[in-house]
Amino acid sequence: MAPPARFRSGDTITWVEQPTIDLVGNPATSATWTGITYLRFNSASEAVTVSASAQADGTWSYTISSSTTTGMDAGTWYWQTRLTSGSNVITQGSGSLIVDPSLVYAGTASAFDGRSQAEKDLEAVQSAIRALISKGAKQYTIGSRSYTSMDLAALMEREAQLKAVVARERAAEKLAAGLGNPGRMFVRFV
Repeated sequence: MAPPARFRSGDTITWVEQPTIDLVGNPATSATWTGITYLRFNSASEAVTVSASAQADGTWSYTISSSTTTGMDAGTWYWQTRLTSGSNVITQGSGSLIVDPSLVYAGTASAFDGRSQAEKDLEAVQSAIRALISKGAKQYTIGSRSYTSMDLAALMEREAQLKAVVARERAAEKLAAGLGNPGRMFVRFV
């Protein structure tokens, strides 16, 4: 197994890694190998190291405490699990995971925007289209790029692309929540 693919900041995370085989075909178990998982984020000093606990059945048990995940920035993190035995080192697994922001607050709640980047971009593109069409704006800026009424076709094309991305994200969220695929329709003939 690997760290969960997605979790929320502030949660306690646990997982178990199964024994494996080393590079020459010998068993690598927690009896003779030490396990460590490294997690890194795209920001200086953003890293978490998780040492495994050896289990009697040869597996490794990993736990990231709630206080540690509370300090993890929301976004995509990359992980690598390494096993060591003396001078021998093997990578047991690697990948990425997503840390969602915590919704916990103390005192007065501040604003929270839980939309995906595609949803935010879609809103910005739609605002630019509205400004260029209805307000007669000569120019509109999104980030570092400026658009004029001549670029309206490009904006509308980008809007269509973003709508498709947002629709895919929402379908994936529904599937993950066990609500089924909204794009699939079943028909019964009687």
